[in-house]
This record gives sequence, C-alpha cells and structure tokens, in this order.
Amino acid sequence: MATLYKIHPQNPQKRKVEAVQAALRQGAVMLYPTDTVYALGCDLRVKTAVQRVRQLKQLANDKPLTFLCSSLSNIADYAQVSDPAYRIIRRLIPGPYTFLLPASKQVPRLVMNPKRRTTGIRVPDDAICQALLAALDSPIISTSALSLLKDQPRSASQLPNKFDLFDQMEALVDVIIDDDQPLQYALSTILALGEDDSPVMLRQGKGWEAAADQGAVLAAEAVIPQLSH
Repeated sequence: MATLYKIHPQNPQKRKVEAVQAALRQGAVMLYPTDTVYALGCDLRVKTAVQRVRQLKQLANDKPLTFLCSSLSNIADYAQVSDPAYRIIRRLIPGPYTFLLPASKQVPRLVMNPKRRTTGIRVPDDAICQALLAALDSPIISTSALSLLKDQPRSASQLPNKFDLFDQMEALVDVIIDDDQPLQYALSTILALGEDDSPVMLRQGKGWEAAADQGAVLAAEAVIPQLSH
C-alpha cells in the first residue's frame, strides 16, 4: 500500500519533500503531479526502481524514458546541447516540453534509446517537481501514469477522476503525492533538437504554440493528442 503525501502545489512543505526524497533514494517508485499529467517517477540513479517503472509501463528496453532536470545547466550534464538547441531550450523552460537530445555518458543505458543514443529531458514548471529535484539532487524519471488506467477515456467528458487514478495505483507504487489540484490530461510537447537550426515537433502537446513561435516544425508523423486538460 502506497504512502500518501498531501503537498502544497505552490509552497511544498520541506518535511514532506524530504520524506519523499528519502524514499526515492531507497528505490521507491512514486505517482506524482507535474505541469502536464500525473507521472510515474523514481530516482534516475536507482536501477531497480527504473526497471520497476519499465515493468509497470510494459516498455521494451529500447523505448527511452523521459526524466526531469532542474535547469538548463543540469540538462547539459546529461545531454549534448548545441548552440541552436541551447537558445530554444532557454526560451521555453521551465514548461511543458520534452526535449530529445543526444545523450551524454551520464545517462544510464536503461533510460535511453540504445540505437540513437538519445534521451528525453524536461524542466517542469511545477513547484513540487522542482522541490523534489533540489532535495534529491538527481534527475527524476517522468512517464505518464494515465496510460495505466483500466478504462481509457475516449472523449473529454470521460476524463478520469484523480482519486480513481490513486485507487488503481496505490498497490503498484510506494508513494503517492496529492497536490490537491484537478487532474490534468495535457501531454507535453516533444521537440527533437539536433545540430541544425530546425527543431522538429514530434508531439503537439501542451504549449505547442510557443514551440512553433521558436521555429519548431511539425513532423509528418507527429502525434496530435485528441484529449486536453
């Protein structure tokens, strides 16, 4: 049974953040809010926890996992950031964007695409996420938990209740964070950033308009989610 922590969305309580941080260091998997959807997360450095997240999501080992970083300088520890990519990221963070970048040697093989050696990184505009990142001093895995719901909504009128999500997940994770906010169903916008000047939008999610203003071009095979928050 998961331990539930109610954490203030703007002013996270230090004691509760430290309790979650201690659990993550011990290998806990958590269900937590981000600036997009509720996510499954764990300490990037704890291999057994990352493996549990993969198992819960039923992801093959060649499917990369996104993780959260605290800042642009933190991103540079885990990815190769070209000058054009740097300028784009600087203008968009913090925010609802996943940046696909060439991975550095700091990124565990378990979370990257092994063939392309790319990794997905986010800098969230969320006080709880930022407090956890600061306390843990390590990136945090972040992958949507909503795909694990037994009954997937097909329209905006069928969006799940947050506590239905909690009920379904409490036996699967160790920690649940409740921010006392409505459940969002808005996915991040995914931007592939290479060496050239043209970012490619692989998923048109939350905040895609600002990415387009920075020159992001929608890929022919881009995913355009049907549901929003």
